[in-house]
Amino acid sequence: MSAPQHEEDDLVPTTTPGYKPGAAKSVDEYAKLDAEDESLARWKASLGIVPGAATSGSGPKVTILSLELASPTLPAGKHLVMNLQDHAQIASLKKNPITIKEGVEFNVRINFKVNHGIISGVRYIQVVKRSGIKVDKMEQMLGSYGPHPKGEAYVKNFDPEESPSGMLARSGTYQVRSRVVDDDGEVFADWEWSFKIGKEWQW
Repeated sequence: MSAPQHEEDDLVPTTTPGYKPGAAKSVDEYAKLDAEDESLARWKASLGIVPGAATSGSGPKVTILSLELASPTLPAGKHLVMNLQDHAQIASLKKNPITIKEGVEFNVRINFKVNHGIISGVRYIQVVKRSGIKVDKMEQMLGSYGPHPKGEAYVKNFDPEESPSGMLARSGTYQVRSRVVDDDGEVFADWEWSFKIGKEWQW
């Protein structure tokens, strides 16, 4: 069953009036631009934009591996990670909410792999609802990347935020819709999960 139109509208990336994405270039083309600028070349290499990197291939340009909620208040040695390659775990998270500790700082962390080509304008969008009413929306930019020179995954840490607190915040379950999408509207990941606010972390 498809989502209602208003839900889809919430998950559309914000656009800047008058902005149009430039023509797509290959990794090699980006790598050779301003090749004489050493500092720029080092910066591009850190993004996987180097001559000879994977420029074409089948399948999605990006694979979103996991989403993590990171916080210094988590129990020592514990990590709250959603493995997006584990469909059974994702299905479970929709029905069995995790508990986020109230009134603490945490941030969303995404692990992803660029399979081929250059990605640009890729964003993480998260819409939170309680009792069917939207209570929060987050939109964060991943940035522009090429395939990692060593074939490794990238990690993107988003800005810290504070979880709500108080009796009202602790009542009910929050339903979350998460999506990773680029400027062209190509969706790389789209999933649902749920959480509660409580006295301690629990999952």
